[in-house]
Amino acid sequence: MAHLGLVSLVVRDYDEAVAYYTHALGFELREDTAREDGGRWVVVAPPGARETGLLLALATTPAQTARVGDQTGGRVGLFLNTEDFDGDYKRMVAAGVVFEEEPRYEPYGAVVVFHDLYGNRWDLIQPA
Repeated sequence: MAHLGLVSLVVRDYDEAVAYYTHALGFELREDTAREDGGRWVVVAPPGARETGLLLALATTPAQTARVGDQTGGRVGLFLNTEDFDGDYKRMVAAGVVFEEEPRYEPYGAVVVFHDLYGNRWDLIQPA
């Protein structure tokens, strides 16, 4: 196996999710294709990402809706690597991203935890 292709993220609305991930996080919209069942195949990814992207999956059942924003039981579940920690942190703050702490500088790198628009916890991290 060469790489992890997509990670599915359950969302409550395609358009609000696309707007958040492309504007606040600076991701690119890679695909937005209508499906025969009325749904959409929507993929976003950081600029320059070659392998892994986020499949924005619309919640369609009560069980899925209940998991929006809590897919990992409150743990950090997504890790956004950067080569410009300070610049990306400042850009994200200006875009309204909610951070739950001040940046930390650990032996493994610079890191700060943020929430996406649904409450999913992410690390913005620049590995050492």
